[in-house]
Amino acid sequence: MNELILLLLRGLAVTVELTVAAAALAVIIALSAGLARLSRRRALAWPAAVYIEVFRGTSALVQLFWFYFVLPFFGIELSAFTAGTLVLALNTGAYGAEVVRGAVLAVPRGQLDASAALNLNRLQTLRRIVLPQAFPAMLPPAGNLAIELMKNTALVSLITITELTFAAQLLRAETLRSAEIFGLVLVLYFAVALLITAGVRLLERRASRGLERA
Repeated sequence: MNELILLLLRGLAVTVELTVAAAALAVIIALSAGLARLSRRRALAWPAAVYIEVFRGTSALVQLFWFYFVLPFFGIELSAFTAGTLVLALNTGAYGAEVVRGAVLAVPRGQLDASAALNLNRLQTLRRIVLPQAFPAMLPPAGNLAIELMKNTALVSLITITELTFAAQLLRAETLRSAEIFGLVLVLYFAVALLITAGVRLLERRASRGLERA
């Protein structure tokens, strides 16, 4: 039993590594695409809209196969880990961009009028007024997206990455101890999801206190 746990923990380490790397990139993508979608400049708004709709409207699995198996035909070769990280980040970032857009639009119009009265430019208004108020509203759906991202890491097993689910499948094929193996996998996924939830709730409390002080 100890050997099973050790092997699954190795797979879990890859899952966590993928989750952290993809989540960090997804945050940058979501903020950039979400704000670009709101831009009055079509050169920013239209590409952002196309990206969001394409990645939300197509299968993450097909996206993964495109990045890993199809891009080499165009001279772009990515390692399995890089392809998996990019697809998970781009897919999650597309949904996250809509979260950002909705949170920014929820900021009362009067706040923007007040910033104009104070002669703040758009960047200053965004940094000092809009984002501090929008950030707390982004956190709950962002936490849900982070958990979904973590669960979607199982897809990368199809491009040869031995993450948690693939490690479990290998062990099951060798030992035929399906109940113990997949029972442990459920517990490990649930534990990671709880950690993500706890982290997001901590950020929510801090963001709320900061907004109250402001």
